[in-house]
Amino acid sequence: MLAVRILAAVLVAAVSLAVDRLWLEDDAKRDTYGATIRTKEIDSEILDRTMDVKVVVPKGAPANDRSLVVFLHGRGENETSYLVDPMFEALNELKTRAPVMAFPDGGDASFWHDRDSGDWGAYVLDELIPMLVERFDIDPDKIAIGGISMGGFGAYDLARLQPDTFCAVAGHSPAIWENAGETADGAFDDADDFETNDIIAIAGRDPSPYEDMKVWLDAGDDDPFLDGDEAFEEALRENGVFPVVKHGDGGHDSDYWNGNWREYLGWYAHVLRKCGEQAEEVSESKPSGRGGASDRNGPSSPGARRDGNSGA
Repeated sequence: MLAVRILAAVLVAAVSLAVDRLWLEDDAKRDTYGATIRTKEIDSEILDRTMDVKVVVPKGAPANDRSLVVFLHGRGENETSYLVDPMFEALNELKTRAPVMAFPDGGDASFWHDRDSGDWGAYVLDELIPMLVERFDIDPDKIAIGGISMGGFGAYDLARLQPDTFCAVAGHSPAIWENAGETADGAFDDADDFETNDIIAIAGRDPSPYEDMKVWLDAGDDDPFLDGDEAFEEALRENGVFPVVKHGDGGHDSDYWNGNWREYLGWYAHVLRKCGEQAEEVSESKPSGRGGASDRNGPSSPGARRDGNSGA
């Protein structure tokens, strides 16, 4: 059964990521390749609690007008889950193109949307991102959001709520269900909550909230969420949005994700640079007011397989 496969995949991912995180007990032993890890505490009025976020500032990042990736974790994880060797290695390889990486805490099973346990989506959009932009000298035209599993779903869900905030969105093994009856316990409050955040149906709306964003989707060939991911991809394409789609060997686990950080971060760096260039062009042609990018469906990053007749 699909639900059993998904539960098993989530449990395997949680165990392997717990092992990966053991090094965090002694940060001094970890090679960050010159990147600085900063811990910020946000006294969230929206969630009525203090929230931690880990912010990684690469060695090669410029002093100002930086690009930003808000990266959302999966179920049962936290803000430290992806501070792993492959991420730091991939970030270092980008040199001056490397974005600032923000890893917020989203609770055990928030699925990053407003629900009974808290307004998690509003927290990210209205408190977290404005703080990051101000404190880390982020160019507001160069912000992407992405995530793994629960975080991949959350990235798509949040991007559609504020499409002007993000020039790019990515789901890595995103946890997407086709209907409320298939969902895992705790993913949504009830059927109404699922319907409100049904990103497959939302992707099929005209106009699509994703139409001005570059979009990425990847998953392992043995991922239990493939049916939902493919339904989301199909809805995007039917509405004129053509994502970069990549499939590779692997399942829903850290082995797959750790093997793909180079491609993930390479794509983010590529599209964020393009977003910034397009924003500058629009700004030059419109002396007053802030302009958006006129064509955000640019090419994929080197090495990524590009599907469809238009990049994303």
